[in-house]
Amino acid sequence: QVLLVESGGGSVQSGGSLRLSCGTSALILSISDMAWYRQAPGNERGMVAQITTGGTTSYADSVKGRFTISRDNAKNTVYLQMNSLKPEDTAVYYCNARRLMFGKEYTSWGQGTQVTVSS
Repeated sequence: QVLLVESGGGSVQSGGSLRLSCGTSALILSISDMAWYRQAPGNERGMVAQITTGGTTSYADSVKGRFTISRDNAKNTVYLQMNSLKPEDTAVYYCNARRLMFGKEYTSWGQGTQVTVSS
């Protein structure tokens, strides 16, 4: 079973910053496209940012220019730097690892970390 451990959530005022971390194993990080998703109450889970094994990043329109996803292979960790936070960014944030092994796609999720932005 793949283990993804998130940390860094919390409460912050509008305009503030937080950095989320997702720790995993070196093997999983080396073969997986990594992403952050979020889910607010009453909403579906949606992708916030993604970084491929090759380092290509993509972002949801709502966070472009404010959030940055990165990966540190030496620390086996993926980060989500969140700046200029808004109340609408309030959600549970989940780390996701997606990989192909032997022609089959596997997806793993972390336990989630709460981010609350107050106005």
